[in-house]
Amino acid sequence: MENQIFELQYAMDTFYFLVCGALVMWMAAGFAMLEAGLVRSKNTTEILTKNVALFAISCIMYMISGYAIMYGGEYFLSGIVGGDSLVADALAASKENGFDGDSVYSDASDFFFQVVFVATAMSIVSGAVAERMKLWAFLFFAVVMTGFIYPMEGAWTWNGDDVFGMYNLGDLGFSDFAGSGIVHMAGAAAALAGVLLLGARKGKYGANGQVNAIPGANLPLATLGTFILWMGWFGFNGGSVLKLGDIANANSVAMVFLNTNAAAAGGAVAAMTVARLLFGKTDLTMVLNGALAGLVAITAEPSTPSALQATLFGGIGGILVVFSILMMDKLKIDDPVGAISVHGSCGLLGLLLVPVTNADVSFSGQLIGAATIFAWVFAVSFAVWMTIKVVMGLRVSEEDEYEGMDLVDCGMEAYPEFTSK
Repeated sequence: MENQIFELQYAMDTFYFLVCGALVMWMAAGFAMLEAGLVRSKNTTEILTKNVALFAISCIMYMISGYAIMYGGEYFLSGIVGGDSLVADALAASKENGFDGDSVYSDASDFFFQVVFVATAMSIVSGAVAERMKLWAFLFFAVVMTGFIYPMEGAWTWNGDDVFGMYNLGDLGFSDFAGSGIVHMAGAAAALAGVLLLGARKGKYGANGQVNAIPGANLPLATLGTFILWMGWFGFNGGSVLKLGDIANANSVAMVFLNTNAAAAGGAVAAMTVARLLFGKTDLTMVLNGALAGLVAITAEPSTPSALQATLFGGIGGILVVFSILMMDKLKIDDPVGAISVHGSCGLLGLLLVPVTNADVSFSGQLIGAATIFAWVFAVSFAVWMTIKVVMGLRVSEEDEYEGMDLVDCGMEAYPEFTSK
C-alpha cells in the first residue's frame, strides 16, 4: 500500500512540476510580445530574436554549469545524467519506514522547472537594453548570466545548504518563496549595470532635462504579452509550492493562485488610478506595468497573505512602479519597457512585505538577502558588461541606431509592407 501511495504521489508531483514549468516557459512568449510592443517598429525583429536566443542559451548554460553550481554537481550528475536515482532510493525508504508524505518528483522535472526561471531572469535584461545594444554583446552576457551569475546567488538562497563554504541566506531569516529577489531583482540588477554603461537612446533626453517620450509601436502586442505573463505567473508562483498531492498543499496551491491573481489586479488598478491623477490621462503602459508590478510584489510570499492583503500588496507595487519609472527618467536611466522599475523596485518591495504575513521571516534577514543579491549581481554584471564593452563594444553606431536594429542585426524588418523603398 505504501508503494502505491508513493508512486501516485511521485506521479502527481512530477506532473504538477512539468505543467507549472510549461506555464513559466510560456512567459517567454509574454516577454517577447511585451517588449516587441513597447519598442519602435524598426527594432521589433531584433528584440524577438533576442528573446528566442536568450531562452535557448539559458537552457544550454543551466544544463552545462548553472544547475550544478546552484544545487551541487553530484546531485546534477546523478539525478539527470546518470539516471533518476531518487525513485529507487525513495521507494526503498518507503518500504523500510513507510512513506512520510514528503514532496517527491523527478530530478528531470526539477531541472526543467528551474531552467525556465533562469530564462525569466535573463528576459528582464532584454527589454531594458533594447534599441541600442549590439545583439551579440547581449548574447555573450546571457551566457555568463545564466551559467554563473544567477546560479551563484541562487545557491545562497534556494539551495538550502551552505554552498562552497559560504553561508546560506535562509539561516539569517531570509525567505523568497518564488523569486521576487532571486529572479526579478537579480534580473533588474543585471539590467541596471548594462544600462548605466550603455547610455540612453538618442533623443530620449534633452539638454535642459526634458524627457521625450518614445512610444512603442504595437500596444496590442504589449497588452497580449502582459496577459501571457499574468497567466504564466500561476505556474511561476504555484509551482513553487513544490507539491500538490495532499489536502494541505492542494489548499496552499489554490491560495497561491488566488493571491497571484489578486495582486495583479490590485497593481493594475492602482497604477491606472495614479497615472490618471498625475497625467490627466489613463496611460495604458502604466496599467500594464502596474499589473506586472503587482505580480512581482506578491512573488516573494503568495501563500500566507489573505486575498485582500494580496490585493493591497499588489496595489502598493502598482503605485511604486509609476513613481519608479518617473524617477528613472529624472536620473536619465533609459529603460524602454520599465523593466528595472517593475522587477527591481517591486522585487525589493516584495521581499520587504514578506514579514508582514510570515512571522518566521525577519526584516533584517530580508534586507541582508536583498543587499547580497543586488550587490553580487550588479557588481559581477557590471564587470562582465565592461569587459564586453572593451572587447567588442556594447552600443551600435548612431547611424545604425537611427536605421534600426532589425536591418543592422537581422537584415529584415518586422513590418516590411509599412515601408517604402
